[in-house]
Parts: sequence; structure tokens; C-alpha cells
Amino acid sequence: MSRLNILWRRCAVLTVTALCFLTASVQAGDKVEIRKGESSTLDVTINGQPFAVYNYGETLPKPYLLPVRTAAGVVINRELGDPSDADHPHHKGMWNAIDEVNGVKFWAEKGVIRNTQVVVHSTDAASASLEATNEWLNPETEKPEVIEKAMITFFPNRLIIYDMTFTAPGHEVVFEDTKEGLFGFRVAPSMKEKNGGRVVASDGTKTTANCWGKAFPWIDYSGEVNGKTVGVTIMDHPKNFRPSRYHVRDYGLFSISPFGEKAYTNGASEAAPVHLKAGESLRLRYAMYFHDGDAEAAQPQKAYEQFVKAESP
Repeated sequence: MSRLNILWRRCAVLTVTALCFLTASVQAGDKVEIRKGESSTLDVTINGQPFAVYNYGETLPKPYLLPVRTAAGVVINRELGDPSDADHPHHKGMWNAIDEVNGVKFWAEKGVIRNTQVVVHSTDAASASLEATNEWLNPETEKPEVIEKAMITFFPNRLIIYDMTFTAPGHEVVFEDTKEGLFGFRVAPSMKEKNGGRVVASDGTKTTANCWGKAFPWIDYSGEVNGKTVGVTIMDHPKNFRPSRYHVRDYGLFSISPFGEKAYTNGASEAAPVHLKAGESLRLRYAMYFHDGDAEAAQPQKAYEQFVKAESP
């Protein structure tokens, strides 16, 4: 095993341990479990109730979480193949991808993100994590342009932390300046802003038009599904290498990325592509918080504070 992998695994263990202590104190009695499901899936439950399903089969264009449910059991994401909402078929549940990595459009699924390993980490049941290794493959050579290792941690209050590290595998990796990425979610059709959904940022800024392309600690997207108000918050970690910007649309796309300084400002800022030399790594941390009720009722700020505290030493 390489020194990089050893260090990454030590970091992962420390992360899980830190998360364990944090959640044990504030969510005593709750139980989060991850169990093998059918056909390359992992089922995540909270107190025995379904929360999310991690799909990682080798025939998929990328791994993703779908469906995702609130505590009331409401499925908050668009279903696959929904004929009433068929635009952008590459928007699948909760996922991680971006255009362009060394020129390959992974967001648009022109390159496959192939999972090569999933390890479930058991804690004291106050949280549970899965460790995924994903190779972002060039469609012509079928060799990885970049390797992603992600620790995905699930909490009883339906906060998910996605702690990812990208490593250049023997050659330079360039993350180009683009709006198409990185950590995303596609909300249920009835939640869209154009269908009455509501978007609000941490400082009170409202609407997709006012939030798009800007950096905030968090943004919440809420609306109605089957007569119930539900929502999802995406959060940026303050220790990421630069503030990330939000790609949030009235048709239901909701994502965050640090790789679009020019694209997200419509040219007002210079492009700032990110280069990794062979063997170099880049760590990014984001979170999503799934809730019943609107942003005012769900208080995303508290979940954000939990996210920021839940880090390895």
C-alpha cells in the first residue's frame, strides 16, 4: 500500500472517530445503519427507517444516492426516468462529478466514474460512514484521469457529509473552469422554484436568480412533495481551498463547486483552473441536510455548525 493511501486511511479513521464522539453526545439513542442491499447497493437507515440508497454498480455512469427520504418518509429527489421531468438525465439523486477534468466531461457522463471499492465503517451507531474509491475514467483509454476517495458519513438528523480527496495518478490533472459541477442534487419536480419552491441562502438572500454563481456557507431549497413541505440544504466547508459557488436553478438543479470562477461570474473574474501534479491531492468537504418543513422550521444553520465541527484533528 502506498504512503498516500496509508495517510488517507489514517485520516479517514480519525474522521470517523471524531464524528462518532460528536454525534454520540448530541444524538444519544439514535441508530444509523448501512447494510448491503440488492445489486451493488447499500441501504442507509435511521432507527430502522429508510433514509438513502447508495448505488455503485459497475454498469452505472457514476455512483449516486437515490432515493433519499426525509424523516417523514418523503422522497425528496427526482425519480430516474421520470417522463414528466426528463431534462438533464445525468442529474441523478445526489452525486459528485464535474466537467472538465483533463478535457473529459464527467458531469455530462461522457466519461465513466467507476467505483472500485466500498468499505462500510461501523461506529457506535450515532453515525455511520462508507468509504468509496472511484476512478474517473478516460472514455478512450479507459484509464483514470483522477482518483477520488470519499468518506460519506450519515447522521441521525439526516445530515450527510461528503469528504472527498482527489489524487493525480501518475500524471497532471487539470480541473477546468466550468459551471457544470461538482457536488449536486436534483430535487423532486414539485419542489422546483418554477413550481413554487423556495431558495434561501445563509444571509437571507432569496431566489435562484440572486443566489446563482455566488458563495455562501449554505443555501436551502424547499418546496412541496405530495402535500408536504420538505427541503435540502447544501453546505460549503470554510476550510476548502477557496469559497465554492452555487449552481442553483429554478428547474430543480442544485449543486456547489469551487471550479468556476469565470463561468459563475459571467467573465467578471478570471478563469482559475486547478492543476494537480502527479501524486498531488486536493481535499474538499461538503454536506447536504435533508429535512421536513421549510428552512425557517428546519434551522439549517444548526446543521451547518454540526458539519463544521465534525472534522478530523
